Amino acid sequence: MRVVLKGAGAVGARAARQLHATEGLEALLIVDADRARAEAVAAALGPPATAGPLTPDALAAADVVVLATPSPHRADAEAALEHGLHVVSTADDLTDVRALLELDAEARERGLTVAVGAGFSPGLACVLVRHAASSLDEVDEIHVSQVGTGGPACARAHHHALSADAIDWRDGTWRQRPGGSGRELCWFPDPVAGRDCYRAGLPHALLLVPAFPGVRRVTARIAATRRDRLTSWLPMLRRPHAEGTIGAVRVEVRGRRGVATDTLVLGAIDRPAVGAGAVAALTATWAAEGQFTRSGAAGLALLLDDPVPFLRELARRGVRAAAFDGAGVAADRR
Repeated sequence: MRVVLKGAGAVGARAARQLHATEGLEALLIVDADRARAEAVAAALGPPATAGPLTPDALAAADVVVLATPSPHRADAEAALEHGLHVVSTADDLTDVRALLELDAEARERGLTVAVGAGFSPGLACVLVRHAASSLDEVDEIHVSQVGTGGPACARAHHHALSADAIDWRDGTWRQRPGGSGRELCWFPDPVAGRDCYRAGLPHALLLVPAFPGVRRVTARIAATRRDRLTSWLPMLRRPHAEGTIGAVRVEVRGRRGVATDTLVLGAIDRPAVGAGAVAALTATWAAEGQFTRSGAAGLALLLDDPVPFLRELARRGVRAAAFDGAGVAADRR
């Protein structure tokens, strides 16, 4: 497997480490606008990792490109497809995800995979939703919530998302909602526990609706404080943490099993950069080895038919999911 990794920040460096430990890796070219940073990551890993520019020759010699830079990713994804490469994008920007999904027809025509949003959330969240849905005969509702950021760029993106319009899927139509609305107390695995979560400009519904035909509702929320909401229209007042603190993702899937209704809640906790790096690296490996069930541009919920092997390998890499075993009353999300 020969990989080009663009982006050596918090997520990219973690993805590089995961890729470097992958059996069968022949070459790993690390590309970053900060050449010194890319060289430092490559030197820390050792062969076959190298640092260099992203040239047509570099693309021609690779099997898959991993995009771990801040958005947008569309232009880089198009260039990769033109050179016959699979694409793994960690983008979680609503506009960028929509643009990447528009590459579906081209990717399918070329027999290539464009894995969109392959990070901690939506990436791992999509896998957890697919896993929960496999226990149901019919999926009616999907609700995702997340807390934490992977690094400075991710923190700035999430800060902006709180002031952007959110999109919900409800009864066959898209609904725009104000960012920062829809407060809901969501419970994550310990030690994160309960956090107030709000609507934001998140791309989860774009990735999940195509994966579950007939689903009636899909929503996504992000944890935030009152200050986060009030200052979301302004530049960040404090410099974000270099890698981000502990984070978590939670998915709630409602549906029918036989004649009964059921609700399944799954979650995961980790540093978002660590989780995103592991998901991106594993996605790149699966794309290069042809293990996805379809080609084209899509999220992991649609690319994976059976998520268990994927989750099993993530657990081996240290990213583990958990099921909620308690009993609770379903919330009326508005």
